Amino acid sequence: MQTHFTPEQLTDPGTARANEILRACVHCGFCTATCPTYAVLGDELDSPRGRIYLIKDMLEKDRAPDARTVKHIDRCLSCLACMSTCPSGVHYMHLVDQARAYIEQRYQRPLMDRLLRWVLAQVIPHPTRFRLALLGARIGRPFAFLMPDARLKAMLAMAPKRLPPVSRNDSPQVFAAQGQRRMRVALMTGCAQKALNTDINDATIRVLTRLGCEVVIARGAGCCGALTHHMGREADSHAAAAKNIAAWMAEVRGEGLDAVVINTSGCGTTVKDYGHMFRTDPLAADAATVAGLAKDVSEVLAALKPVGTAPEPLRVAYHAACSLQHGQQVKSAPKDVLKSLGFEVVEPADSHLCCGSAGTYNLLQPEISGELKRRKVATLEAKRPDVIAAGNIGCMMQIGSGTGVPVVHTVELVDWATGGPKPAALRAEDLPQAVPVLR
Repeated sequence: MQTHFTPEQLTDPGTARANEILRACVHCGFCTATCPTYAVLGDELDSPRGRIYLIKDMLEKDRAPDARTVKHIDRCLSCLACMSTCPSGVHYMHLVDQARAYIEQRYQRPLMDRLLRWVLAQVIPHPTRFRLALLGARIGRPFAFLMPDARLKAMLAMAPKRLPPVSRNDSPQVFAAQGQRRMRVALMTGCAQKALNTDINDATIRVLTRLGCEVVIARGAGCCGALTHHMGREADSHAAAAKNIAAWMAEVRGEGLDAVVINTSGCGTTVKDYGHMFRTDPLAADAATVAGLAKDVSEVLAALKPVGTAPEPLRVAYHAACSLQHGQQVKSAPKDVLKSLGFEVVEPADSHLCCGSAGTYNLLQPEISGELKRRKVATLEAKRPDVIAAGNIGCMMQIGSGTGVPVVHTVELVDWATGGPKPAALRAEDLPQAVPVLR
């Protein structure tokens, strides 16, 4: 694609990167075949190719974003299926992230939009605030019909029936390896996950220590910054990321780390991109080091080769989270680990398509998200599984809200097969009844 940025425009690192990406695009349209929003809406401007044209025009002319451009950029899930499909290697993720930051700086959204986005940015990355908000949503759910905005209804519907007790395993500490130490790793405990499902981090710690890993919960680490990053709020996302970089580099420079293990793939995609995010910052070297250490938990498990046997014969429908299969290009590791432990693993039709969760997308674009959820649940249930496994809390919540089939994290099944407890979703009678609020 030919571009016409001025030399002055190209002095901006973001614009220069956008120029590189735009020039790689050859207009082939392969991306339209795997774009979820194009599949649902059928509008060229809701495909990656269409959005690329809109972004090019906006950035080249250095113009204020208009409502039409913002609408189509906002409808993008950032599922990155287009990047898996593109034969030219167009790095759409960096381009759409640049567009979102540009829009955030120069576009005045309607008041309700600004308020909703501010609330999400101020609440979800903070586990205690999020826990309180979920409790409030549960109380308000019976009055959802009174809400004038579909997005408010979606926020009320998001609250799970039960919240787990706070897990003290998420507090800063070190878990010793069982037997001879094979690795020393930091576990990213995340933010929303600590409020929605504490079993995931608990299971991850048990599995890793069982396999000879010393597991560090680093002091000062928290939200990865993905949620605000994809809303274009660069200052917020970089501040959160910088705290993680400092926390994990303190461990690197102390007793050392072999990996930063991440069990929420949406976070993993962002942490692995820290090197790019901070490429012009004094933290560039440290950010690149952390990005190089970042591993999805399935990558670490595949390398450590857990030994065990599925306690029960289960047919597992594996949902490939977009952030894992497209964002990180981790495709076979989770399935291979489950198969090695004796689980029957099946995949749904169109497994490359998004479930519609996509961070806050299911809250900000509930109609499109709901249709994608309906399609994803239908393809998963068509496999007649005993359980659905995924590697991302957002996908788990999204799919779980549309099916009666139990939904678990992949690591919970690995934990169970290697000596841990049966996942709570498979033993509904044991789900916690208490709802602690404060850490």
